[in-house]
Amino acid sequence: MPKVDLILLHPPSVYDFRRKAVIYGPVSDVVPSTPIFEMYPIGFMTIANYLKSSGYSVRIINVALRMLKSRRFDVERLIRSLDPLAFGLDLHWLCHAQGSLELAKIVKKYHPQTPVILGGLSASYYHQEVILYPQVDYVIRGDSAEEPLRQLLEMIRRKGPLKSVPNLTWQDDGGGIRVNELSYVPSDLDDLSFDYRGVMTSSAQYKDIAGHLPFRGWLNYPIVAVLPWRGCRRNCLTCGGAAQTYKSICGRSRPAYRNARLVAEDIASASRYLNGPIFILGDIRQAGQEYVERLLGEIKKKRVNNDIVLELSSPASKEFLGMAATSIARFSIEISPESHDQEVRKAFGRTYSNQSLERTIEDALKLGCRRVDLFFMIGLPRQTPESVQETIKYCGALLKEYSKNGNTRVHPYISPLAPFLDPGSRAFENPQKYGYKLFYKTLEEHRQALLAPSWKYVLNYETEWMSRDELVSSTYEAALG
Repeated sequence: MPKVDLILLHPPSVYDFRRKAVIYGPVSDVVPSTPIFEMYPIGFMTIANYLKSSGYSVRIINVALRMLKSRRFDVERLIRSLDPLAFGLDLHWLCHAQGSLELAKIVKKYHPQTPVILGGLSASYYHQEVILYPQVDYVIRGDSAEEPLRQLLEMIRRKGPLKSVPNLTWQDDGGGIRVNELSYVPSDLDDLSFDYRGVMTSSAQYKDIAGHLPFRGWLNYPIVAVLPWRGCRRNCLTCGGAAQTYKSICGRSRPAYRNARLVAEDIASASRYLNGPIFILGDIRQAGQEYVERLLGEIKKKRVNNDIVLELSSPASKEFLGMAATSIARFSIEISPESHDQEVRKAFGRTYSNQSLERTIEDALKLGCRRVDLFFMIGLPRQTPESVQETIKYCGALLKEYSKNGNTRVHPYISPLAPFLDPGSRAFENPQKYGYKLFYKTLEEHRQALLAPSWKYVLNYETEWMSRDELVSSTYEAALG
């Protein structure tokens, strides 16, 4: 088999979690992956597809999942057997701060001359700290690594100059940090491919199905996602993907949208090979009414039978839900009220009422919505342990109200804001203003925190209203119902 140009490695949150006595807690309850966060970013797929279209060979290896599936899986033996032009590792979510850097260290142990490249939002935020670790050669900044990575691979292949590679942070021969201009910020996503067939083909080519799977249990519940844009118009308080964060980290002043016809084709393509739910990431209403109408119209033409999940950032009008119902054969919605307490919700940045939330639920169910997922959070401004208890009661009341016929379609979840406030978010950048106290600020502090024996000590914050101890105890009380 010819030499691979780029191998993308997805690390566990902690290496080696199989040999460490750690209480991880319910830090991943509202995402498909386990507390090891074995789900790799969707950007792995777009990077692989983009580079392949440019003549480069790419392999994805979900190291975290391989480790989860077998205690006997030898990571070092695998790394030693590989011989690409370069390795790429994601440091997108900060929960991978320890695992990503530790896996990069293993790569350098066996391949000291092979470049190691890190990317993702967290790597972008901490790029000048990341580049100082001896196991890291390059950091690709921003939310669109595809083209900068192509240019970097070209320079690596022909030993060319690095100063022209956009969005690149690197060290020169004298050890000086060089930060190239963040100049590659595409205005749309129409040049990217979200075709899952590329991942399927790659898994067959390299005889490594487990290495390409997104998370444990995916074969039993093959959910997939489509991405209509990068960026956001909203400024949610603790979100590392908010408008303010995208502007400061990625140089993006407005979202880059994908043509509605292409998004519908992405959905149709996934439905031809997979029968699980298809999530449309982000609230499609943020792109405007014209985009909504065009996208739903294009989806209707495709006659997709998979469940399609729409994410709502706020309650929806009956007209919008009706349009979704007539365009999508099987639709579900999810929304994050965060708290039952409207004042707490407002302090977090959600200004709608419980009345409007419940009206959306009722309208959606009447229009045939198959499932409504509601996400509540522990660790919000102005939220007290007593308020958490009231949220638990509110969840119970919703379950009772919408389970009268024995067919529960409303599913409330409550979980801690964990393990971290996202770097770059408003709460992280100005914690005191919003009632937060940060315990860790630098990447190295977060890396070390992830090695703590309990998730309580991994939390990088507490609030004026709830201590770390109260955050943890309230979470367990919520779990007991």
